Amino acid sequence: MEWFARLGIDWLLDGLVRKMLVTVLFFAGARERVGTGRVEVNVSDGSVLGDVVDAAVRAASSGVVLPAGVMLARNGVYVDRSVVVEDGDEIAVIPPVSGGGDDGVVGADRVWVTGDEIVADEVVGLVGSDRDGAVVVFHGVTRDHNEGRAVLWLEYEAYSPMAEEMMSQIIGEMRDRWEIGDVAVCHRSGRVDIGETSMVLAVSAAHRRPAFESALYFIDRLKEVVPIWKKEYFEGGEVWIGETPG
Repeated sequence: MEWFARLGIDWLLDGLVRKMLVTVLFFAGARERVGTGRVEVNVSDGSVLGDVVDAAVRAASSGVVLPAGVMLARNGVYVDRSVVVEDGDEIAVIPPVSGGGDDGVVGADRVWVTGDEIVADEVVGLVGSDRDGAVVVFHGVTRDHNEGRAVLWLEYEAYSPMAEEMMSQIIGEMRDRWEIGDVAVCHRSGRVDIGETSMVLAVSAAHRRPAFESALYFIDRLKEVVPIWKKEYFEGGEVWIGETPG
């Protein structure tokens, strides 16, 4: 009867520990190292984010080391590894971003990531009014060289919902610093050939200085925090831009 009592206690204790299902997403270089873009793991109540990610990596492929400098996001928000996860959370493993679909609309601003060809004039046409005396446009295109090697094409990968949200947050930061009018930004995902458009940013303002300065600020911040990655294909190889070898 002792074994029966022990079995009953174990069953009871197991029932008291709440199990949760958490989804872990991997992007760009992290996805390639792990071998998959999505892992679902069952974890105990009170588990912290870092341990959940480690468990997902082990479940997908033993012995894998994630790229240096990865950041973690919980439900589209950057967080620390020590954050406690909840049932149904979506965790994103985000390697260093490189900067430079569905439409996202935030107030009068237009922010979206697309796999289709970008028509620059259509993006620029979304900004400006009779109150504005300046419209500054950044039109990013794929060049045929980088670091002394011939580039064949680029491939962009995006965590689109979070990318659009982070770009919208950057626009909010711009408005806190400068008096600007409308902002529109469209970023490509997928393959972008030489000479094709990778991103268009348009900012309107009453005066040229805030339009120029805020546009430059947006581009710098995009390269820091927006989860869009760039893979460069060149003669003899390929590399994720911004990823530290290791």
